[in-house]
Amino acid sequence: MPELAFPVILVALAVAAAWPLSWWLERVYAGRTGVLGRVLGPAERGAYRLLRTDPGREHGWAAYARCVLLFSAACFLLLCLLQRLQAHLPLNPDGLGAVSPAPAFNTAASFVTNTNWQGYVPEQTMSQLIQMAGLSVQNFVSAAVGMAVAVALVRGIARSRSGTVGNFWADLVRGTLYVLVPICLAIAVVLVGRGAVMTFGGTETVTTLDGGTQHIARGPFAAQEAVKQLGTNGGGTFNANSAHPLSNPTALTNLLANWALLVVPFAFAFTYGRMVGRRREGVAILAAMLILLGAGLTTALVAEHHATPALAAAGYDGAPNMEGKEQRFTVDEAVTWSVTTTGTSTGAVNSMHDSYTATAGGVQMAMMLLGEVAPGGVGAGLYGMLLFVLVAVFVGGLMIGRTPELLGKRIGSREVRLALLGVLVMPVGFLLCVAVAAATGAGTAGPLNAGPHGFSEILYAFASAWNNNGSAFAGLSANTDFYDLMLGVAMLIGRFGVIVPVLALAGALAGQQRRPQGPGTMPSSSPVFVALLVGTVLLVGALSFFPALALGPFAEALTGRLY
Repeated sequence: MPELAFPVILVALAVAAAWPLSWWLERVYAGRTGVLGRVLGPAERGAYRLLRTDPGREHGWAAYARCVLLFSAACFLLLCLLQRLQAHLPLNPDGLGAVSPAPAFNTAASFVTNTNWQGYVPEQTMSQLIQMAGLSVQNFVSAAVGMAVAVALVRGIARSRSGTVGNFWADLVRGTLYVLVPICLAIAVVLVGRGAVMTFGGTETVTTLDGGTQHIARGPFAAQEAVKQLGTNGGGTFNANSAHPLSNPTALTNLLANWALLVVPFAFAFTYGRMVGRRREGVAILAAMLILLGAGLTTALVAEHHATPALAAAGYDGAPNMEGKEQRFTVDEAVTWSVTTTGTSTGAVNSMHDSYTATAGGVQMAMMLLGEVAPGGVGAGLYGMLLFVLVAVFVGGLMIGRTPELLGKRIGSREVRLALLGVLVMPVGFLLCVAVAAATGAGTAGPLNAGPHGFSEILYAFASAWNNNGSAFAGLSANTDFYDLMLGVAMLIGRFGVIVPVLALAGALAGQQRRPQGPGTMPSSSPVFVALLVGTVLLVGALSFFPALALGPFAEALTGRLY
């Protein structure tokens, strides 16, 4: 396959599928589920009876936020309890013991926040029951929570003089039942057909070709692999994640898995345009996402087609960097995955990010530090980008001396404060955590490398946690009490510290009268606005993170030394 062909084909396939999926998303969240609704209707109504909720009764933003927080807290406690009781629960063929308190806290925070950071070896730590009833369930519902919050914000923009933004329980159930489950079922069938493992058998001991013994973990893992990708979760059932042949067996499954992590975030951009009644608005947001994603892909691909300092010192200066990459996949397939997984808050990997060139590693960090909006996670990418849209509208309105408006809604001081709170909660907390880790013995004991690369390992870990990504530079020993607790808290604040301002913003916008746009209104779907939006995202990222990146990947790239 020619260079750059794979990322172009992948993005084209994802965008093509995103358009019809956006039509379905709009119908699902409006309660118009058609034939599938007649098939799955009993399950939906049963869920409402279990939750004791009336799907037709909508919530104001504060009630919606309370439901999100209470549901997530209940999931967190249940997942902690399952891990601590693992040794006494069934479906544990390998006899795994209870998970220690600090890793249990970290894992619960990770999967409830859609981060799926794993500081442990999954096949040696979590039983089949925990993988299914704990982690897989959170893969579905944490993704559905992000989708629900995005829809609530879009309703706030679209509605006029409304005191409600939807029913959280209805949005949660419908997103899970009518979007995630059917698509994941189809993906899982393909994965199983191509060789992904799906069995209740335990670890298999085999004899290798040279006469040695190897223990191969097995379990009902293909189903979790599907939602891992589609729900932009990323937490794998194997320590090697999607580089493992029983997780990602062939080039076809690699393409399918990479497509799955892009299609829903792309679809939500189109869904926004449909729900507000102006499809060009959704196209403009998708264009901004694609520009940022394309810039990251191009930079990383160019960097990885050059040798690392280690390869250059060994005399392989003209070769691409294959260190840390699965030999079944090409450089372009590995690099494309690395950029899309960090750009979508997925965090799944099919290569070791710690082995990339300094420039490509810097791109992976930058994709996360820009706020996970290129295109971001399921739902989370859209509401993250809409925060930047409001900031861009406000700045653009001030520049031309007009009242900032978005689709007939005035963007005043309250709206801007809420948007900035959602945008800035991550940079402030992230930089504070990095400073603490870099200045304490417990923090500096984690990196296995010295100099700028060691600092990059710390930088990457907190970028991943605060932005709910979950991938890691493998050179960091993060399974310590210090990192388990620090990263767990970062994941929780990074998730809910954004969700609450987003829902408050939805309530503020929903209560406004939607006025017709006049000649003085700055259009928010023009190429000029797309450029302003991209500039706003880059400006916030550059000002917030350039000094930290300069001490890590930039310094390593400029020195060209081995660390």
